[in-house]
Amino acid sequence: MAANVSPSAETLSSGAAAHPSNTAEEIANQYNLLPKLIPYLDRHLVFPLLEFSSGQDDEKEIVRAKYELLKHTNMTDYVANLWKEINNSDDIPDEFVKKREEVLAKLQQYEEESAKITQLLQDESVVANLRSDKVANLKFLEEQHGVTVEMVNSLYDYGRFQYSCGSYGNAAELLYQFRVLSTDNDKVASATWGKFASEILTTSWEAAMEEVQKVKDSIETRLFNNPLGQLQNRSWLIHWSLFPFFNHDPARDVLTDLFFSPAYINTIQTNCPWILRYLAAAVITNRNRAHKNSSVYQKQLKDLIRVVRQEGYEYNDPITDFIKALYVDFDFEEAQKKLGEAEEVLRSDFFLVSTTDAFVEAARHLISESYCKIHQRIDIKDLSTRLGLNQDEGEKWIVNLIRDTRVDAKIDYKEGTVIMNHPPQSVYQQVIEKTKGAFFRTQVLSAAVAK
Repeated sequence: MAANVSPSAETLSSGAAAHPSNTAEEIANQYNLLPKLIPYLDRHLVFPLLEFSSGQDDEKEIVRAKYELLKHTNMTDYVANLWKEINNSDDIPDEFVKKREEVLAKLQQYEEESAKITQLLQDESVVANLRSDKVANLKFLEEQHGVTVEMVNSLYDYGRFQYSCGSYGNAAELLYQFRVLSTDNDKVASATWGKFASEILTTSWEAAMEEVQKVKDSIETRLFNNPLGQLQNRSWLIHWSLFPFFNHDPARDVLTDLFFSPAYINTIQTNCPWILRYLAAAVITNRNRAHKNSSVYQKQLKDLIRVVRQEGYEYNDPITDFIKALYVDFDFEEAQKKLGEAEEVLRSDFFLVSTTDAFVEAARHLISESYCKIHQRIDIKDLSTRLGLNQDEGEKWIVNLIRDTRVDAKIDYKEGTVIMNHPPQSVYQQVIEKTKGAFFRTQVLSAAVAK
């Protein structure tokens, strides 16, 4: 099902550049990733993104894009309604009526063909005799119940057809049953992608995360001798994983680790650098959970800064530019500007809209922490401006920051300043820190030469 190619990105996103009326819309349109995401998503997964765009772009263009997206599926009633909306008509062409009848007939046929095996797989006494050995299971079902390979394959065909009809829950169950019995590796891999998509579209996030692992394992084993195939499949997995990534809190740590793993960060840098937006958003918002494992968070942040610096020539947006301004250029004014733009981009991004407030909050903390590290005396009004807050809000913010992070600082309300007590670092400690950095760089260079 991963090979179910969607219509061209240009066709589907033609509404995305619709006449912006203000700066916020200009920013959102300029950094709209829909054209880049579409080629890596199954057409059914593209639909929620178009639905999200309905409130932002030209409504007529979005309806037309939905029609182009779904006209080759078996969602006949929905497609017919889209046609009526586009053509401002209450009547539909005969071809829609005919296709609807064909779909219903095909559903009936698949149901009859798979009836015996689906009933068997719902029988607890039969299921109790199944083992992890698929060959043995098929032999048992064949000898005891007359099940054939054709019957098993009918589950796959029926599951795919249900998926094309938009019956994602039924599709997930049928593809699962097929996968339990089939020894056809190619079809099992396809069924796994199909079940993954079905779990996403029914928002069954725990089940979707189980499929992430299964797809990942399949890529490693089935395509171990095919680097190009691995690159393409990993790219698909990365894009599909964005759905649970930002909708299921337990998925955040698992997928952040996956994206930073050597094979996947290499895929992102090689094939889809725009994914850095999502990785950056995840790492920044993870700051709010950093107390759980501060060292892991610091490593993720360090890795993110490194990749953003490396890929700046290939991809950038206000989110990655914020990272660069704050941690590479140490330009606080630019960081403040990019944070404002990043907020607009986040609010217009299907995957990130729900993280906007958390991102802005965490980003302000990071600006404050970085600013406080390099200044002894801080003007509250100046820092408030850099955080996009008025002076009263900024004062409350700084009080909370000092309390939450337990930094050694005091506020001089009369002067409107914060005085930071930075303990002086001994020359001995400075030498140790510099030596650590030099030693690490030497190790990296040695490893690179050894390759």
